[in-house]
Amino acid sequence: MKKAMVYCIMLSVMVLSSCSSPKKVKTDKESATPESTVQKTLNNNTDKMTQVLLKTTYGDITIALYDETPEHKANFLKLVNDHFYDGLLFHRIIQGFMIQGGDPDSKNAKPGQMLGSGDLGYTIPAEFVSGRFHKRGAVAAAREGDQVNPQKASSGSQFYIVDGTVYDNEKMNMISQRTGIIFSPEQVEAYTTIGGAPWLDDNYTVFGEVVSGMDVVDKIAAQKKDRNDRPLEDIKIVSAKIVKK
Repeated sequence: MKKAMVYCIMLSVMVLSSCSSPKKVKTDKESATPESTVQKTLNNNTDKMTQVLLKTTYGDITIALYDETPEHKANFLKLVNDHFYDGLLFHRIIQGFMIQGGDPDSKNAKPGQMLGSGDLGYTIPAEFVSGRFHKRGAVAAAREGDQVNPQKASSGSQFYIVDGTVYDNEKMNMISQRTGIIFSPEQVEAYTTIGGAPWLDDNYTVFGEVVSGMDVVDKIAAQKKDRNDRPLEDIKIVSAKIVKK
């Protein structure tokens, strides 16, 4: 029997194994950062990358896939070409953190059904890459927890998009002390301006980023949900297709 929520992404900075939402820390920079600046930061060097369009019931999200994570890229593109994601749900949403989808059990799921434990029977080896981190708009692979998955291998299908929280320098130092992560100047700049989920770095493979549609991600993340973080109204990936190779 599969355990419920085996692909639960770590949320708490203080206790990394918990699954409660992180407290949002606002800074003066958060309100001063226009969406155009956010998109410019997110779209850095994505023009030559393979891009996938996710058409959802709340609008379109276009993501670029990194060449530096070839196994995750190839797997995601295969699933897109196989129309695997068509009709699946964003089954877990946490505003200020992320939206998660890709559970095969979510297709035609009953209202209130607990989701998050579905898989394809295989995992992908972790591909942690310097410079590819959990900034706002990052696309990353969900996975099982460290106790059963010490090698941090990724789910074959489940992924999440970072909605993100903006952190000040004090909070960044605290996260570094708690996790042992040494953040680069680039990471600090991103997390203290556009935001993200810094405590996940080097724990979950980031294999792409949003090119356009962060307003849609925000809208999805803000929907009402049940105690398991499943939206009360189904939010579907209507279709996924490659739009740029």
